Amino acid sequence: MDRPRLNPSEIGRALGTPAAASSDYDLNPGVRRPDRPLRPASVLIPLVERGPALNLVLTRRAARLTHHPGQIAFPGGKQDPSDASPLAAALREASEEIGLDPASVEVLGALDPHETVTFFTVAPFVGLVPADFRPVSDPTEVAEVFEVPLEFVLDPANLQVHRRRWQGQWRAYYAIPYGPHYIWGATARMLKALGDRTRAP
Repeated sequence: MDRPRLNPSEIGRALGTPAAASSDYDLNPGVRRPDRPLRPASVLIPLVERGPALNLVLTRRAARLTHHPGQIAFPGGKQDPSDASPLAAALREASEEIGLDPASVEVLGALDPHETVTFFTVAPFVGLVPADFRPVSDPTEVAEVFEVPLEFVLDPANLQVHRRRWQGQWRAYYAIPYGPHYIWGATARMLKALGDRTRAP
C-alpha cells in the first residue's frame, strides 16, 4: 500500500518529535574534530505546494563564494549579532538570497542543529512558502534557484553514500542525485534528518 503524500500538517507534527542532532562526521567517526569553536548559522528549508505534492526549493551557490562554492544548498548563512534569533537569521538570509518575504513564510518547525566540517553549527528551519513565490536571486550569492519533489529527496531509496578524498583522507558523505543536480554533504544529511522525522512512528 502506498504511503500517503506528505502535507504541511504532517511535517509540522513530525518536527515536534525528539531527534538527535546531525553532523558531517556521522559517516566518519574516526576523523578527529578540530579543536576550535563553531560559528552559528541558520538555514531555511523552503517547501512549496505544487498540486497535491510538495516541492523543495534549493539554490546552487555562486562560484565566487568562500564556503561551499557551486554546491547545492538551502537559503541561509551565518547568524549576525543583529538577528533577533536563529529563525530570524534564516528568514533574513532567504530574503537576501532569493527574495523571499519573511512575512510570507509559515514556519512548520525546526530540525536539531547540524555540525559541518567547515566549523559551523547550523540551525535548520522548515517553512511553507506561497505557491506564487517567484525567486529573485542575488547573483553574488546564488547562481540558480530550482525545485525538486520533496518525496524524492526524502525517499531512503534515493539516498546514497559516496566517498572522496579531502585533506588527505577518504571521507564518506550522503548524496541525493536528482537529474543534473548533485545534492550532497550537509544539505543531504539535513534532508535525511527530515526524512527520518517524517517516517518516525
